[in-house]
Amino acid sequence: MNVLVTLDSNYLRPLKVMLYSLYFNNPGEKIDLYLLHSRIKPEELSELEAYINQHGQRLFVLTVGADDFADAPVVKHYTKEMYYRLLAFKYLPADLDKILYLDPDILVINSIKELYDLDLSDWMYAAAYHDRLMVKEINKFRFLEYDLEEYYNSGVLLMNLVRQRELIKEEEIFAFVEKNKNRLILPDQDVLNSLYAKHIKKIDELKYNYDTRFYKYFRFLSKGKINMDYVIKNTAILHFCGKKKPWHSNYSGEFHSLYKHYEKLAFQGR
Repeated sequence: MNVLVTLDSNYLRPLKVMLYSLYFNNPGEKIDLYLLHSRIKPEELSELEAYINQHGQRLFVLTVGADDFADAPVVKHYTKEMYYRLLAFKYLPADLDKILYLDPDILVINSIKELYDLDLSDWMYAAAYHDRLMVKEINKFRFLEYDLEEYYNSGVLLMNLVRQRELIKEEEIFAFVEKNKNRLILPDQDVLNSLYAKHIKKIDELKYNYDTRFYKYFRFLSKGKINMDYVIKNTAILHFCGKKKPWHSNYSGEFHSLYKHYEKLAFQGR
């Protein structure tokens, strides 16, 4: 199983929590982690590799050159790192045909093998969209000319690297960002949806990209069926979307205790 992350030093601690949850709930799986970055310190990478090796897994570090994306347009407080997940196929080994991208603000609480083994055929991605009317309509309105049917979340992306190498052109991405920089809210996600939504295979958000902010919403809408017992048994990936994160001292979300439990286990004895 190949897993991709793209981040900087600020997310190394949450990454370790995510990785611990991934390893713990996918026992026996060989998981190769590919880290795409441009400014993590060598000593930080060595410490991360030791952590991963301790769990019997492997780390492959891919460094984006200082001049790469030098002329690419950036937006507001977002940096060139916003392109990394979209253009990861440029840096990943040519013999890789599939990889699962995961944000570091995730807990994996059940097996993801079924997701990873999903047949993508001619699809470039598999992803989930958050099926809430206001979110869908606002994002469709922002990019009317691109005829969006859904707006997919880019935090969990199963990637068909073969198709991406065939179809994705970085110049097209740069041109889109330059043209739309005044209305981009989540740049990589806006690019993904506007240019490639028709190449995305839909996966179940409740199972593979559960937005933890909407626990009460899901429970109400399902008339109590999608309760905590249901989530713990059936959901594979919890995603702590939004600005408030479970490692912040003022966080108070529904799954805070669960996150702190995994955080404790991830750093036990350290």
